[in-house]
Amino acid sequence: MDKAVRASKVGKSGAARLTALQEPQASLRSRIIEALRRAIETGVLEPGARLVERELCEQLKVSRTSLREALGELQAEGILSYSPTRRLSVSVISPADAENAYRIRGTLEALVVEQFIEKASADDIAALAAAGERLKAAYRSADVDRMLVAKRAFFDRICTGARNPIAFDIISRLILRTSGLRRRSLQRRERQAQSIKEIDILLAAIAGRDVGAARKAALTNVANSARSALHADADERAPA
Repeated sequence: MDKAVRASKVGKSGAARLTALQEPQASLRSRIIEALRRAIETGVLEPGARLVERELCEQLKVSRTSLREALGELQAEGILSYSPTRRLSVSVISPADAENAYRIRGTLEALVVEQFIEKASADDIAALAAAGERLKAAYRSADVDRMLVAKRAFFDRICTGARNPIAFDIISRLILRTSGLRRRSLQRRERQAQSIKEIDILLAAIAGRDVGAARKAALTNVANSARSALHADADERAPA
């Protein structure tokens, strides 16, 4: 992951801060977008968090013009939204929209595992198995940030082997829309243990080039993720 998007230590006010952008490899707008996406994914910017341009410019060390270009693109993707009082914030997804996002994601992930089996070489399968072992180790560590990095690498490997970067982009956006729910789900021990079993089933199906079993495993994984995330959300909403 890009070092520029890691969250910095908590400041004097107690609020998490974003890290200043310093690496020049990509365009400034794309680096701002990636920084904000990473901050949302990791919970530095939570759903409903208000975004103040001046504060973001100070933290990222970028101009307001560049920042506004990036914010506009994230707004177009539905990741950010304006309130009736014209305050920009991280979008809060409804349970119904979250369920739809997970169903779409399940369909896409089933597609890319099928394409992976059709197109992947033996080396691709071996590399995916290694990425799967790193993902399972991340689940066992109970470190959510480590899980996020490993999960992204695992599905990047699948989409790369499937020769389908468009699917990876769409899946990444759907995941970002449900990032708050996803983090709460990943924190649940029972979901961590369940995910390890699901990864084993998926990898076994792919190794055997069993398209039907692999599609079923992908759909089951996302369906269980949705149930866990929505259950965790319902628990949090319930009165004490």
